[in-house]
Formats: sequence, C-alpha cells, structure tokens
Amino acid sequence: MRFLEFSDIKPTKVEALKKRVKNLGVSLDAIEEKFIKGSGKGGQKINKTSNAVMLKYPPLKIVVKCQKERKRSINRFLALRELVDRVEIKLSPDTSDRLKKIEKIKKKKSKKKRKSSKKYS
Repeated sequence: MRFLEFSDIKPTKVEALKKRVKNLGVSLDAIEEKFIKGSGKGGQKINKTSNAVMLKYPPLKIVVKCQKERKRSINRFLALRELVDRVEIKLSPDTSDRLKKIEKIKKKKSKKKRKSSKKYS
C-alpha cells in the first residue's frame, strides 16, 4: 500500500495519517488490501463496481471493511484510518483519541441510565 494513491483527500489529512502510521510503527507492506463489491443501497453502481475496501493487518489480526463513499480512493483512506485507529487502541490505549471518545460516551450513557432508574424506581 502506498500513500501516493490518495488523490481525492486533502494533503494535510494524508500527512497526519502518515505521522500516526510512523509513530505506531505500522508496516504498510504488511497490510493486505482487497477491493470487493459492496452491499446495500446503490443499485447498479454497487452491483457492478468493486469500490468497497477490505484491509487486513495480520500481525494483530485486524480486519477493516469500508464502503462509506462511492469513490475507491476515499474508501481506501477511510479504511486505513480505521485500521490505524484499531491498531492504536490495541498498542497504546492511553494515547488513543478514539478510545477516549468511546469512554466518554459510555460514561454519559451510564450517567443517563442511573438518572433514569432513580427517577422511575
């Protein structure tokens, strides 16, 4: 996988992702990339083109599938970003921004649940 193929993405976002990959020590050569046909809404476009991306990172046994956009290059970038997020969660959970967001949401939900149970019990 190479960073040169993200033509539809802003260069600042690509550079930020490059820094994260370098800091985590993720080997781009170890990432297996496969383009597959998507599923769901979209009609003929989805059925004809293989623009969904599946990335595998065998050293940590992580698999990511992305089909959020119609363009393959954008899906590649989003899948790689998701993969890097998951690697960061496994390797260094203390510095993971995504894990912090998840914890914040969990805390908010538990607070809401306590408040609700207190009100209706």
